[in-house]
Amino acid sequence: MSNLIRFGVSIDEKLLTRFDATIGEKGYVNRSEAIRDLIRDMLVAEETSDPSAEAMGTLTLVYSHEVREIADKLNDIQHNYYGNIVSAVHVHLDEHNCLEVLILRGKSKTVKEIADRLLSIKNVRHGKLTITSAGSQHA
Repeated sequence: MSNLIRFGVSIDEKLLTRFDATIGEKGYVNRSEAIRDLIRDMLVAEETSDPSAEAMGTLTLVYSHEVREIADKLNDIQHNYYGNIVSAVHVHLDEHNCLEVLILRGKSKTVKEIADRLLSIKNVRHGKLTITSAGSQHA
């Protein structure tokens, strides 16, 4: 990193103890890198809150393939957004359940819209969108 700046932070002792324990469990070697990651995460969240910002996302869906027509509904929506779906992976979790992971790209609004439409399909058991940006504005 170039142009490193050191700064001090006042923090409650109990909060710092919890922070240190958490970052230790996650494998951080020092507080600085953990704080840099928290800052980057906040900047990405701010950046992708702009509906016109370019964004990438991973959408994870879990559903039972035995539910009538659920696969067709998921596929229909995905085909409507074929230009925004970079890749899709389908995994058979067991004899009843499937997991799909979609990699999405486009305007933040569109990425979130795709996720909302797929997650709201009846009988999707669980799902989550993780959205990010290329982060060109932050080191």
